[in-house]
Amino acid sequence: MAIDDGGELIVLAPGLREFGEDKTIDGLIRKYGYVTTPEVLRFVETSDDLMNNLSAAAHLIHGSSENRFSITYCPGNLTREEIKSVNFNYEDLGNMLRRYNPGTLHDGYNIMEDGEEIFFISNPALGLWACKERFAN
Repeated sequence: MAIDDGGELIVLAPGLREFGEDKTIDGLIRKYGYVTTPEVLRFVETSDDLMNNLSAAAHLIHGSSENRFSITYCPGNLTREEIKSVNFNYEDLGNMLRRYNPGTLHDGYNIMEDGEEIFFISNPALGLWACKERFAN
């Protein structure tokens, strides 16, 4: 819920080498990509490989923006094509590190030199989004 509808999550990921925590999950993520929860659930119902690896399905759901905002990865070790193939946007890590230098940003709101307002989170394990519908009542 830290990201408004229509916003953008930028992930500076210099150590990113694969999408999953093991080769099997990485392969399934590359096959299906980050899509919405209903799409993942349809894949689980119709595809034995995903049905037999529900941890990969859960990862795909957890990594989805549910089309609420865009996700841009700036990886150190994956190509533009690899990032785009899983339905994320790509930007060059070096360029983005110069613009959004983690060494000069502080957690919370920051105003960039050009006036852009960003919200910086140094610890990505905090969890960055959820759907309002999941918090009914």
